[in-house]
Amino acid sequence: MGEFINAALVFPTALFTFSLLVVAGYWTLVLLGGLDLDFLGAGTDADTGAGTGAEDGPVAESLALLGLGGVPATVALSLLIGLAWFVSLAGAALSDGIVPRVLTLAAALAAAWFGTRLAVLPLRRVFQGSAQASLRDFVGLPCVIRTGRVGPDFGQAEVTAADGSSAIVQVRQPAVDVPVAGAAEGTGLTAGSTALIFDIDPDGRFFWVMPHDAASGLR
Repeated sequence: MGEFINAALVFPTALFTFSLLVVAGYWTLVLLGGLDLDFLGAGTDADTGAGTGAEDGPVAESLALLGLGGVPATVALSLLIGLAWFVSLAGAALSDGIVPRVLTLAAALAAAWFGTRLAVLPLRRVFQGSAQASLRDFVGLPCVIRTGRVGPDFGQAEVTAADGSSAIVQVRQPAVDVPVAGAAEGTGLTAGSTALIFDIDPDGRFFWVMPHDAASGLR
């Protein structure tokens, strides 16, 4: 037991030991219902360009650049830290001296990235399928336009879910509904205007919207 503790508290394992304790505490709170699984956001998949539709955080964006996107950042980061700690622990137990342990650190980082990369590949299908289902919950909700205009090829809006959380999503307006040049001012969707999400495009991963006043007139 003493040898295990010593190996966990020497370089390079010590660099990951505290982080591993934070990860263990985080997942304990998740299991107890104290924190959300997607605490740090879900990064865009660097290979496919797909995301959850929510605004990515800096951690999620960094992981996506490493090819570890497409799953909640907390999942990728936990795998990365856990694998790095395990490999560095094994290396610290088998090696002595600063040079071998520096090499152990490099090997631990490389092995952690490669192992996490392999692990997130099948997990992407699970989490992206779940994200797609949750995105459908936005259909029928009002949203606030956050870009200067909305057209059939461009637009973003902020939508608030039933649980009070908000997300920036991609939105589009059908070409037939986009006001032509010279139309009366106020007939188009511009920044700050309210629109209604009436459908989702699962392939393009965006929502179709219409002016909220027009939607009210249909009732």
